[in-house]
Amino acid sequence: MRRDSAFIVLEGIDGAGKTTVAKKIVSLLTKEGIQALYTYEPYTKDLTKMLKKYGRSLGGVMETLLMAADRYYHINEVIKPALSLGKVVVSDRYYYSSMAYQGARGVEIPWIKAVNKFVLKPDIAIYIDVPPDLGLKRKTNSSTRLEYLEDDLGVIKDVRAIYKDLVRKGELIEIDGTLGLNDVINSIKKVLCEKLSLLC
Repeated sequence: MRRDSAFIVLEGIDGAGKTTVAKKIVSLLTKEGIQALYTYEPYTKDLTKMLKKYGRSLGGVMETLLMAADRYYHINEVIKPALSLGKVVVSDRYYYSSMAYQGARGVEIPWIKAVNKFVLKPDIAIYIDVPPDLGLKRKTNSSTRLEYLEDDLGVIKDVRAIYKDLVRKGELIEIDGTLGLNDVINSIKKVLCEKLSLLC
């Protein structure tokens, strides 16, 4: 990995605004002459189709395994090559999503971590927090790829609780997603400036 590259991850429930924010951060970096790549998980279209078709019945264990396989491909075919070229990679979701979503569906988080032991640790992982009811309200304008994981308010509350626990453990940096878009972006810019000397 080149020293001027960076791997940034944005997490949150659907409707938190992470896709919009991730693309805006890439745009701001590009305007500063920094090569930046927007990417996302799940990455491969075939996996997304499979989960849309069988996800409700497969359950959290199968989801975890499929997501891990997709992530392995994503890391080795997209993220690492971009980083080796000195680019800043901004990923809309990463393995924290597996802990949150599959964990909320009953899969043991230590096992999820074990299955994802191969992951590349990001330089910064940010969690954009919004209450589940606000996320669902915003969802009509969102670009979720797996709707069935986002339509149960009780599950989403558990997802948020797991994300919050990851924040407490220092694995994620929390940003208030209830603020206006510009305020959210400015908060993230401050983090990137302090931690990575980007967008200062």
